[in-house]
Amino acid sequence: MDKLRKVLKGEDEDENTDGAGVLERVNEASTLGWGTRVRGFLVCLVLGAFFCVLATFMLWIPGFGLAVFVVFYTIGNICALTSSMFLVGPCRQLRSMCAKERALATVLMVWTNFTLALIFCILQILAFIWYGLSYVPYARETFVKVCSVCCC
Repeated sequence: MDKLRKVLKGEDEDENTDGAGVLERVNEASTLGWGTRVRGFLVCLVLGAFFCVLATFMLWIPGFGLAVFVVFYTIGNICALTSSMFLVGPCRQLRSMCAKERALATVLMVWTNFTLALIFCILQILAFIWYGLSYVPYARETFVKVCSVCCC
């Protein structure tokens, strides 16, 4: 159990701390107790889950629901990522996120959330244009012909 606590605190025996950077020295100087770390982890994890669920419910509010969803969902994701920093520390968390075995997962998480949000925003704009063109006679057919000429 002591070995697990040392690993989670970032106190590996095989690490050379002689050439520690500024961030690592600040991290070592401001270490928290084990109980405080676990409490911080749980609070941030629960807050992250709460904001993500709240964001889902806010999505259905007419008018401004999408904007509130994006803000609350982003806050939830940041809280969830912060929760693991309480267990291993911010410097070690960033190093492990960029490690070879976790790099793909890190890139997918950051890229997918942003890309999916961007794709759905673009799809919503296109759907709104298509919907608006339905009120103008022959506008949809003209739009399709113009797009086919531009793309081909």
